[in-house]
Amino acid sequence: MQVAKDLKSVISVVSKDKNLDETIIVDALEQAMIHAARRTMGLTVDLEAHYNEEINEIELFQFKTVVEKVEDKDLEIIFDEATKHDSETTVGDALGFKIDTKAFGRISAMCAKQIIVQKVRDAERSQVHEEFKDRVGETLSGYVKRIERGDIIVDLGRTEAVVPYREQIPSERYKAKDRIQGYVMDVKRASRGPQVIMSRGHSGFLVNLFEQNVSEIYDGIVSIEGAARDAGSRSKIAVFSRDASVDPVGACVGMKGQRVQAIVQELNGEKIDIIPWDEDPARLVCNALAPAAVSKVIVDEDNQSMEVIVSDDQLSLAIGKKGQNVRLAAQLSGWRLDIKSESKLDEASAGAKIRLAQLPGLGIMRADILVNEGIKSVEDLAETAIRSIERALNVDSEEANRIKEAAASMVGKEGPDLETIERERQELLANSSAAPKVEEEKAPAVDTRKKERTEMFLKLNGVGEAAASALADANYGTVGDIIADSPEELSEKTGLPISIAKTVQMAADKYWQVNKPQQVLSDD
Repeated sequence: MQVAKDLKSVISVVSKDKNLDETIIVDALEQAMIHAARRTMGLTVDLEAHYNEEINEIELFQFKTVVEKVEDKDLEIIFDEATKHDSETTVGDALGFKIDTKAFGRISAMCAKQIIVQKVRDAERSQVHEEFKDRVGETLSGYVKRIERGDIIVDLGRTEAVVPYREQIPSERYKAKDRIQGYVMDVKRASRGPQVIMSRGHSGFLVNLFEQNVSEIYDGIVSIEGAARDAGSRSKIAVFSRDASVDPVGACVGMKGQRVQAIVQELNGEKIDIIPWDEDPARLVCNALAPAAVSKVIVDEDNQSMEVIVSDDQLSLAIGKKGQNVRLAAQLSGWRLDIKSESKLDEASAGAKIRLAQLPGLGIMRADILVNEGIKSVEDLAETAIRSIERALNVDSEEANRIKEAAASMVGKEGPDLETIERERQELLANSSAAPKVEEEKAPAVDTRKKERTEMFLKLNGVGEAAASALADANYGTVGDIIADSPEELSEKTGLPISIAKTVQMAADKYWQVNKPQQVLSDD
């Protein structure tokens, strides 16, 4: 095989061009030389190749073992013949013989070239993998190279990345040469080279965008404690400030909303709720369920769940479109959430009171006290400690024990029939302060409420009398109700043109960021 005249120069040029260590290039050349020799001399021969810098050549040696009787001429040499090459050799020594590489043919040389190219390519891939494997969790940018079966192939310069279809924002469309950013989820070894998996739907992408756009986060003054995303639709992030003088929500929103709007633009219009972080999980959930106002939270730490009570007119807002609001709040807080309206809670409480009131020694008043203490069934009462029953009902231990035993004996037994429960529930509701008022009492307040809503909507920048009145007529009760709907839904409900609907919603978003109502956690 003919070797380049200035091999050292070739090694240096390839090393710089591919950004590889020279030892990798030399190793590839040595392996190629051995491969070419085996094609001519056979696969069983014992060969070694070494780069000799002094003569600027890859030297090839064949090794044979000195023996008294040759059985394999490719691997062994008889003692008498060996002494002609080295007079001091003994049986069992291994002698190396330099091979003339010019004897290798053109085919061997071409195969050697392929080996060199493959070795250099493998080394390059390995280096790229080492470079990118430590960048998992970062946001990288590149240019769209092509679209393959819905997946976006991104040119990162040194290598290509893929944004799988499931990791894209549904409303986005890209074409070749478009600039694109993505969150590095994983770096895999593949036969065609390192595969960088990027995502635009990952919550980490949202966090990185805030770190890039909000200097207080970059400096560590404000931290993002949690993030939840419904990519392309809505996101929630919880922020906390280590400096009491810095408002974390205001820092993320920026002057006139510039910071958050830059992120919204990058995410193709995705709505972002920025809420204050709270170490108290219940208060965090109240913040996360905004714009809905929470009346009460019942925490079950053992099951890591919460029962969130809201007024009837806030129920749909708390749940959100297709359950989006409560789903994101649950992801953000890490708790399982069960949203209930006050009327449903009253119904459940009434049923529980009727069931408990059947126990000997209780009655409707004592049952009411137990329900308010969180004891909602005879099963709960049977598992309640005697001392807790004493304190709740103000009875002695003997009576408390009788009540607990009565509850234990009723566990598993059928309660009163549905007709009885419904009749007694209605009686309880009728006598309760929470009983709904009759329709005649509600009617006079309708016009007043519409006027109040219209005046509230007029506070939105760019919203006139006609648009405000249309919003009120469409039963939008709060600014949060407007934010919860898409521009298309708002246009359909109010009859406003889509362009005006979009303007109204942008105004509502800005108003909400500046004038968020304070959530109050009830202890009742």
